[in-house]
Amino acid sequence: MDKLLHSVYLDRDKCLGCTTCLRSCPTGAIRVREGKARIIESKCIDCGECIRVCPHHAKMARTDALDKLENFKYNVAIPAPSLLGQFKPKYSIERILSGLKSLGFDEVVEVAYGAEIIGRAIKYEFKAKHYPKPMISSACPAVSKLIQFRFPELTGSISRLKAPMGLTARITRKRLMEMQGLKNEDIGIFFITPCAAKATEVSNPLPSDDIMATINGAIGIKDIYTRLLSAMKTVEEDPMIHNSTADGFSWAISGGESSYIKNKKVLHVDGISNVIKVLEEIECGKLENIDFFEGLACLGGCVGGCLTVENNFVAKMYLHERAEKERMDSNRHLDEAYVKNMYNSGMMHQKEKLFPRERRPLDEDMNRAIEKMQAIEALEHKLPGLDCGSCGAPGCRALAEDIVMGEAREIDCVFVLKDRVLELSNLTSELLQVGHPMENSEKGED
Repeated sequence: MDKLLHSVYLDRDKCLGCTTCLRSCPTGAIRVREGKARIIESKCIDCGECIRVCPHHAKMARTDALDKLENFKYNVAIPAPSLLGQFKPKYSIERILSGLKSLGFDEVVEVAYGAEIIGRAIKYEFKAKHYPKPMISSACPAVSKLIQFRFPELTGSISRLKAPMGLTARITRKRLMEMQGLKNEDIGIFFITPCAAKATEVSNPLPSDDIMATINGAIGIKDIYTRLLSAMKTVEEDPMIHNSTADGFSWAISGGESSYIKNKKVLHVDGISNVIKVLEEIECGKLENIDFFEGLACLGGCVGGCLTVENNFVAKMYLHERAEKERMDSNRHLDEAYVKNMYNSGMMHQKEKLFPRERRPLDEDMNRAIEKMQAIEALEHKLPGLDCGSCGAPGCRALAEDIVMGEAREIDCVFVLKDRVLELSNLTSELLQVGHPMENSEKGED
């Protein structure tokens, strides 16, 4: 498996080794060694939980700066629907998008537009493809990677439909190249992202994707928020810049995608720990009556992303208010024939299936790997089973594995260390009581 270019990273200078992140990581990808956290990249899914919980802001996300726009002749911003939830409804959607355009973009295309196309096409996907129940949404890359890593048997249930970001980029680049005659290398498409997982997805395009799917960078919402807010106060609104519907930008909230699915049993869950609990039930066959599962890693949905600014509950309220107003004031809608033609064109689908994510083997030699597995199980049995995290690993099983792999010691466990110190103390006390053997032999001669 090719090495991922992760967005989430650690600023060692800020890290105090407090272990807060250790307990929140859903894949056990963090260790604390020698007073500093360490991210095991092979286990990281870029969900951003460590960024969210770190009290010292030592976990961060790599994103692109606006300076990158200088590399292209024509730049397009494709903002996530969650951007609209960052501002009070007194700022119109047209004003927000016009302000974004003024930051150096030639054009703004809402990802909410792509979201609605995907949402409307799900019914065709149900008819055309046969997924093991339930079909699982592909919209959240952190959840897809979680499934590949922790629930590999469910990988085949992930929808092959592209996420709205990818479809929006593909439609936009195709239009600019075919209708405006722009060269591919002259077009810069930048996703305005609420989360680290999407930034990682942008940095790791699928090998089979064509040039139409290229996204040239991911810019964090929080990184441009202040400049955007300032621009919005003076910018001249473009009345034609907004082209999505209320249903489209409602994808930023948990259940936004599921709302498109009629006459089927759907389940939408947000928050990575909640998603894990439901996936465990799906894996065990307890939810086989569910037709569609929408899982979002962030609480509240994309409005809760680690690169957003506004409180996720407040952002959700703002989006609900915007949606109500949009439904009252606009009769904008997508033509069903357009959606069906788009679906049949193949533009909406991933070119390759997702496969389980390979884990690092205990050993390349099968016999040695079996021996190491037995050693891990024996060590785990010896450890206290408290999963306290004081050893710098997320649990006793993880510590046992680290010890066998030569990355930790038994005495990293404070309980083992205490027992060893107690044994040493008892032995020292016993030796003091017995005395030195030479002294005893001299006394015998006397």
